Amino acid sequence: MTGTVLRPTTFAVEVVAPGVQTTVQDLDGRHGMWDVGVPPSGAWDDLAFALANIAVGNEPKAAGLEAVVVGPVLRFSARTLVCVTGAAGAATLDGHRLQPGVVAVAGEGSVLDVGPCGAPGMRAYVAVAGGIVVPPTLGSRSTFLLGGFGGHHGRALTAGDELTFGRAENLQAPVDVAPLLPRLTDTWTLRVLPGPHGAPEHLTADGFTALFDIVWQVDHRADRTGVRLVGPAPQWARVDGGEAGLHPSNIHDSAYPVGGIMLSGDIPVIVGPDGPSLGGFVVPCVVVRADRWMLAQLRPGDAVRLAPVSAEHAVAANAERARLLAEPRAAVAALLDADLAGRSADPIAPERALPDPVLARRDADGHAPALIVRRAGDHHLLLEAGPPVLDLAVRVWVHLLAERLRAVAAAGLLELVEGVRSLLVKVDVDVLPLADLAGLLVDLAAGVPDPETVTLPAREVSLPLAFDHPLAHEAMARYARSVRPDAPWCPDNVEFIRRINDLDERADVFDIVASATYLVVGLGDVYLGAPVAVPIDPRHRLVTTKYDPARTWTPQNAVGIGGVYLCVYGMEGPGGYQLVGRTVPVWRLDASGSAPPWLLRPFDRLQFIPVPPAELDERRAAVASGREDLVTTPSTFSLVEVRRLEQAHADEIAAFRHRRQDAFDAERQRWAEAAR
Repeated sequence: MTGTVLRPTTFAVEVVAPGVQTTVQDLDGRHGMWDVGVPPSGAWDDLAFALANIAVGNEPKAAGLEAVVVGPVLRFSARTLVCVTGAAGAATLDGHRLQPGVVAVAGEGSVLDVGPCGAPGMRAYVAVAGGIVVPPTLGSRSTFLLGGFGGHHGRALTAGDELTFGRAENLQAPVDVAPLLPRLTDTWTLRVLPGPHGAPEHLTADGFTALFDIVWQVDHRADRTGVRLVGPAPQWARVDGGEAGLHPSNIHDSAYPVGGIMLSGDIPVIVGPDGPSLGGFVVPCVVVRADRWMLAQLRPGDAVRLAPVSAEHAVAANAERARLLAEPRAAVAALLDADLAGRSADPIAPERALPDPVLARRDADGHAPALIVRRAGDHHLLLEAGPPVLDLAVRVWVHLLAERLRAVAAAGLLELVEGVRSLLVKVDVDVLPLADLAGLLVDLAAGVPDPETVTLPAREVSLPLAFDHPLAHEAMARYARSVRPDAPWCPDNVEFIRRINDLDERADVFDIVASATYLVVGLGDVYLGAPVAVPIDPRHRLVTTKYDPARTWTPQNAVGIGGVYLCVYGMEGPGGYQLVGRTVPVWRLDASGSAPPWLLRPFDRLQFIPVPPAELDERRAAVASGREDLVTTPSTFSLVEVRRLEQAHADEIAAFRHRRQDAFDAERQRWAEAAR
């Protein structure tokens, strides 16, 4: 069999049947926009996907298909090479069984039926010589289904679709990669790096180690946004998250790495390739990059163990994966010589002591807050500044540090995501090792100017807001019906906000939101340019807790409050903030690419103008179509105005906080009594 199949770029394959959910993906996905809530997407089982491409002679990064549960039926219009991998054990070509990893020749009119995907396993992959040609969106051909962009018209395939493949000349010779495909199972061990969060700040010492002793079960709510695990409740070292929220899992919003295992309330959720970039939950460990392929193959009911490993172990595992993909023929030969093809991996020896994620510390010094730098997986660091409280001076300081790091433009620096009191940094560790990055951050921190002396450019942004929007109540009702009808925030989020803040009337919640000026302290909170914002005036800082567990559906541009923060949801999807209404889009993807799709910026000042739902619908359509833009005027932000407010209204602020804290404590006591 030769490795060259000539055909024009107009070659197409027809989708006879789409399967349950089949999408176009590439290997790397999108990068550089995690800070505005654009997830990487891309093939979830990156190992199976890369090997399928290598098998037919493509570069590993070429676009292909990812199928879940049941794969597509495809009819080819010309002769080509095809390979299936992953959970494609039932695939046939013209009625003949295909072995995953073995290249086959599809003739003109041939029909590939991928069939059921697993069990074991959950997702199958299809590669053809030349790859799939679709226009890149935001730098990638991958489909982001929730955002409605990328891939084939931003959606899953449907019957009758035609896909174009690229030219196949000058490709590598095909190779049988079947021996390199790992054995799928229903019992999994995921290697994880402990941190960035853990004991004793968030979990007890016993509670932290218990995470690695438990056999977790995969929940039925598992998709590309995240995989929920079922098991005993974590053993918390604190009673709540303070202004971050009533549950001890709640923290001031901080960015997640893909593969991070966040504790959403008492539920562990592994962040997937379409997951959120920024949120307010503790992350006790992160899946090693070499094992992230397994997440795509987890089926509901599968058993999962988390195996903590050292940073050195993670580096070695990732290096081994890189060698396998760089030299697949040598890897196959080595496996066959050692008679290891198709065998399960050797058991992972437990670490004698849990690795310490801390790489650097710096004490508070003058205007500079204390900082701690921890590993957040094998290619991210999380820097946290100051104590775990809301402090706008710390938020400004983190921004100034991030600006210094951007100005340095160190080789290997890939992404920076600013949180409320944190900075998540992603690097190419082969160019910039994490330990070196930690040292660089500490050095740069010493030169950050006093945030009290800085004035930041900003904008005043007026957003129409329909309080009590019908779709906000629909989200509450769906949650009560299908997730947790006994939750304290059911059936009415606004009434819950009133109660937990000891307000006299339900309408008081709306009056405070409409009176407040909100400062945008982060973007990408629940995807696509969604702002996380806090009232500049402390008297307007209503506090709530986040849903536990989270909602599975939230309407696009719903407005909610979680902890002391307000968020505008950038798109339809999951969420956990208590909903008060709905506003206009904060994300608009311009087909010309001439303008950034995120419509808000860090340190924008938001003011909400109450409007009826019918008027909001008109405004939403106008903004979405580009006929109308957000109403903005140039402005600035500095801590000087915050200090003036605090001094002028010190007694009122103290009384407001005292009343709020008493109501907060009373609500927590009601929860404790109800749990007995």
